[in-house]
Amino acid sequence: MPEHSAAVPPRPAPAGAGRDGRALPPASGAWREGDPPGRRRFADLGALDLVNGDRLPGVRLAYETWGQLNAARDNAVLVLHALTGDSHVTGAAGPGHPTPGWWASLVGPGAPIDTGRWFVVAPNVLGGCQGSTGPATRAPDGRPWGSRFPQLTVRDQVAAEARLADALGLDTWALVVGGSMGGQRALEWAVGQPQRVRGLVAVATNAQTTGDQIAGLHTQLAAIAADPGYAGGDYYDAPDGHGPHAGLGLARQIAHHSYRSAAELDARFGRAAQGAEEPLRGGRYAVQSYLEHHGDKLVRRFDANSYVTLTRTMITHDVGRDRGGVEAALARVSARALVVAVDSDRLFPPAQSARIAAGIPAAEPLRMINSDFGHDGFLVEADQLGTLVADFTATR
Repeated sequence: MPEHSAAVPPRPAPAGAGRDGRALPPASGAWREGDPPGRRRFADLGALDLVNGDRLPGVRLAYETWGQLNAARDNAVLVLHALTGDSHVTGAAGPGHPTPGWWASLVGPGAPIDTGRWFVVAPNVLGGCQGSTGPATRAPDGRPWGSRFPQLTVRDQVAAEARLADALGLDTWALVVGGSMGGQRALEWAVGQPQRVRGLVAVATNAQTTGDQIAGLHTQLAAIAADPGYAGGDYYDAPDGHGPHAGLGLARQIAHHSYRSAAELDARFGRAAQGAEEPLRGGRYAVQSYLEHHGDKLVRRFDANSYVTLTRTMITHDVGRDRGGVEAALARVSARALVVAVDSDRLFPPAQSARIAAGIPAAEPLRMINSDFGHDGFLVEADQLGTLVADFTATR
């Protein structure tokens, strides 16, 4: 299978420092050609016609694998990441991977998705910024796509992942698993290509984005667009420290508030001040500092245009579009299915998972994670989710 290799020199390290003494972040936190590849492999998959009529002239997906494909080629598992995730599902941080694996509690030797039994594949989503084709990658003219990058849908992303499966010689997946935005893609796989999916695990996700969810996602897009550093999406040549950091950081703060529950934030922070700061004299509450911290972390490892692109795919997500509606689409799923919700999730409320479980013919009854952590419970509550997944895969 053709693979892509980095052939240009690495970008220089950021120069200077901010007021906190940390190095100023580059205009984009995207992985770029010339950066250490880490465990990534790259598949060049050709041109892709998009749902909206546009065409990407060349698609590349970065991906990682663990375990061994068996002789029958029937033990492959596809793991799909959420909005700001990537292909590094499990493994240590290191060159090319600024953070450790984001779902190491679920995937690995002896884990619920045991890499001693399963051949696990995890791609960076089309439109992402960690090696796959996206706004930060080079267009045919050699410049970053930037504002010219076309609008994608979840169906386009799954079409690219199907190309990857073809390139790897995988006709079917024993299991497709994803949470949040990854759950949207997992569900689209099972609806749109039922013959290729034998098992489905959809966690804390939905079949169709609601008006309330669109409203919350819209505010994040507006925060990025309002940042002068965004420059309409063409900021990649800006000097270090001058990218759309304020807008992306604010978008992350808005999102992170929806990822956690009111009960957890009240119990953890309440009205406590941040250190010695006095809120009545212009200081911050601890919860404000917490949100700012998460905004700053994302700015240093992500790309604003990818955030916009992927958020738009979530806004337009609807498995029932042109399929007779959601229930008709879910009825097409032939896979055994495990649908999991988090009881305190205010981003993807449990009722949306219940709709999925009720609509898939071979779905088990809805399973519930009990957690004060809100939507992030699908990442935090490793023991609960792991037990559910292990029991589900044990009955294969």
